[in-house]
Amino acid sequence: MSGGSRRRTPLHLRWPNAFYWWWIIATAAYGVGDIVTTIAMVFFTPALAEGNPLVRWAIDSYGLGGLVGIKLGGFFIMIWISWLGSKENDRLLYYFPPVLLTIVGLFLTAYNLRLLVLAW
Repeated sequence: MSGGSRRRTPLHLRWPNAFYWWWIIATAAYGVGDIVTTIAMVFFTPALAEGNPLVRWAIDSYGLGGLVGIKLGGFFIMIWISWLGSKENDRLLYYFPPVLLTIVGLFLTAYNLRLLVLAW
């Protein structure tokens, strides 16, 4: 077998801790931070409403389960992309999804907190 035809070990098996830690951070920022502040905003602050039309539809149609379902759907798609990147040894596809969700989650959490403070 020539050196060029050998398959390398997938990234998630070479650095399993990196995979788990990036996803723990993304879960905290996007999963917990954004969902909790969105719940506080939508369900407990009458002056505020969800700005994202898709999320608003999910909440109006299915309540809290719709919000969580939309978030989980996006989250699982990003985990799948990251896993594919790992199998192909593509560092961008491996690291980009959890980093993106962390950045988006931190931004949305801060934005929601700002709205909550202003509405209070």
